[in-house]
Amino acid sequence: MSEVMEVANSWPIWLIASFVVFIVIFQALIFMKISIKTAPEIGMTSAEVKQSLRTGFISSLGPSFGIAVIVVSLITVIGSPMTLMRIGIIGSAATELTAAGIGANAYGVELGGDNFTLEAFTTVVWTMCLGGTGWLLFAALFTKSLGNIQKKVVKRNAKTMAIVSTAAMLGAFGYLTSQQMVNSFSHATVAIASGVTMMLISFIANRRNISWLKEWSLGIALIVGMSIGYFTTLL
Repeated sequence: MSEVMEVANSWPIWLIASFVVFIVIFQALIFMKISIKTAPEIGMTSAEVKQSLRTGFISSLGPSFGIAVIVVSLITVIGSPMTLMRIGIIGSAATELTAAGIGANAYGVELGGDNFTLEAFTTVVWTMCLGGTGWLLFAALFTKSLGNIQKKVVKRNAKTMAIVSTAAMLGAFGYLTSQQMVNSFSHATVAIASGVTMMLISFIANRRNISWLKEWSLGIALIVGMSIGYFTTLL
């Protein structure tokens, strides 16, 4: 395992991972620049732009804290640079940990076990990289076509597009949440507590027009859910 970690944390891997992460950061900065430049054309003021950027930044903190524990687990088995690269592209530590486990099982070893060789590590890396290729290719090939479809639907009936988009998001997140809820009573408690907290915060924020509460709603809901989930494990 020491030989595997030596290779996993070697400078060539760091170089490749840093290049990929640089591309991700570069894209984010370009999108921010374009959005700030386009904001006046759609009637957004500079104050609204700053509020949007601040809301996006704050909303990203909660999920980032949530994956910290899994990231540490990934670092111990595939090294820091590969973990940085995969999380930087996909953003889901749970998905990458699952992919790593599938790769190790396909090779016939346990992830991070004593018989985890360089060949097994290579299999894990290929599994993680190829496993995330599907949606990247789909986004690259069909984003423009889906954008044209969206314009046609909005032109005919704007409400239909809003309903379809909302339903798709609810279906996706509902599917992911339900997968976790069936694992244990604590998992189900976390999901219910977080959902109820988010609804209460949104109701209060909209009723009293509290802007900062809307920005922190996701982080607060995550903290409340994780806290209640922790206490349920002690029962």
